[in-house]
Amino acid sequence: MTHPTSRSIPRGAALLNDPAANKGTAFSAEERRVLDLEGLLPPQIETLERQAERVFRHLDAKPNDLERYIYLSGLGDRNETLFYKVVMSDPARFVPIIYAPTLGAVCKAFSHLYRRPRGMYISLEHKGRIASVLRNWPERNVRFICVTTGGRILGLGDIGANGMGIPIGKLQLYTACGAVPPHTTLPIQLDIGTTNAALRADPLYLGLRREPPEQAELDAFVEEFVAAVQEVFPACCIHFEDWKGTDAIRYLGHYRERVLCYNDDIQGTAAVTLAGLTTALQIIDGRLSEQNILFFGAGSSGLGIADLLVHAMQREGLSEAAARARITMMDREGLLVTSRTDLSEQQTPYAIDGAASTDLPDVIERVRPSILIGVSTVGGAFTQEVVERMSDINSRPIIFALSIPNPECSAEQAYTWSQGQALYAAGIQYPVVQIGDRSFHPGQANNFYIFPGLGLATYATCPRHITDDIIIEAAHALADQVDTATRARGRLFPPQDQIVEVEITSACRLAEYIFDHDMAHVERPDDIRKWIEGIIYTPVYKPIILD
Repeated sequence: MTHPTSRSIPRGAALLNDPAANKGTAFSAEERRVLDLEGLLPPQIETLERQAERVFRHLDAKPNDLERYIYLSGLGDRNETLFYKVVMSDPARFVPIIYAPTLGAVCKAFSHLYRRPRGMYISLEHKGRIASVLRNWPERNVRFICVTTGGRILGLGDIGANGMGIPIGKLQLYTACGAVPPHTTLPIQLDIGTTNAALRADPLYLGLRREPPEQAELDAFVEEFVAAVQEVFPACCIHFEDWKGTDAIRYLGHYRERVLCYNDDIQGTAAVTLAGLTTALQIIDGRLSEQNILFFGAGSSGLGIADLLVHAMQREGLSEAAARARITMMDREGLLVTSRTDLSEQQTPYAIDGAASTDLPDVIERVRPSILIGVSTVGGAFTQEVVERMSDINSRPIIFALSIPNPECSAEQAYTWSQGQALYAAGIQYPVVQIGDRSFHPGQANNFYIFPGLGLATYATCPRHITDDIIIEAAHALADQVDTATRARGRLFPPQDQIVEVEITSACRLAEYIFDHDMAHVERPDDIRKWIEGIIYTPVYKPIILD
């Protein structure tokens, strides 16, 4: 696509097919005359607000959120400004449509729903010439690439090129929630094939019909891709998203100190979890370094959260060993114990002495955790017995069921089985739960509270790297926006209808931190908030300079 601030404006029908420049029925009479649009549009000249009113009516007529997603996707393909005007008008309504949980259904059927290309597809067939392929993208000022292999999408497993819906959705939230200018973002599907035989046999599947390569070949391919990004888009931050767990951890470790990058599944999930825990601990007047934490799930997300919690506890004064001792982890094979021979390099530091067990209630009795975190992708794993045992041990058990799209327990289950004492968050948003005369407000520990603000701060300050301390600061910046009255209602996160303001506030705090620690590569302004508010994206039609 073109962008009116960086490239020449097309004319006539080409302009109406350019989503970044198109205004549709909002083109003025003079613009229509000069830009060869006369006769191509109905005579009525409308405002952006009137156009949005029509969109809302269309959306209200759709039978479900998947159909609303398809409609909004088409709108974004036609008119980017109108798309963001609608979505940013009510984030609490539209984030669940363009992101989780609807995005799970979209990705399952992505090849069947495909209408037109968005972003780029870099495949193994492009080996040796990735940089030249990237140069086919028309925008030169790309500041964020969200890239996936589709190897571990939500709870869907390996869905290959169907995973492209995730980078598209993530980057839309950079703008819709964080006000990052959309022309600076680029979704990329790194197509390495798929282990999913059913997809490879699907005649409508759009990706490579092959198994993924051996590790050495994949490493070389990823290395070429990362180097090509540095060459073609030198100011770009690479946002790794939904890679197979072992690859996600390895590549983050390999590249985080070499290039500007982060992994949202690992670091974004960790940050939003730390933010929710910070708020929950404020409610019970506790310290993180005093908690016993049990993870049900020890993949890339669980390990990323655990590592960040260790770092945060060290900042409270614990040694690394003492902080790790506060954490117990289980994976699909059971408790991480030192006698197991199948643990990964990243899991081994969390292995404990003792008998193996696959029984979660039994482990709760042995460990006596105050915090239970589910990142297992196993919906329903937190049974009534699990919640009741957590409640027997703790007067206010902290239970985070973070798997998407199927959490380990629902909000209603957590509150009912704990007799209203649980401090609960899920990876998806549940409605208010009513038990008797008490109302409970479940939190959504979703990364969209973190990565748009982190993205905006990165866009503004141009740091060389994103460190764990920046991630922890992002968590604290979010937690500090949950006021006393909100915490009193059991809310662990700010209201979603305030998400744009929340992200801008977080970005300002992160920018201040980055400047304070000499990590920025721009000059520090006198007023950081005024400066950031001056560079954010606003969905308004900009005047076109007419010759």
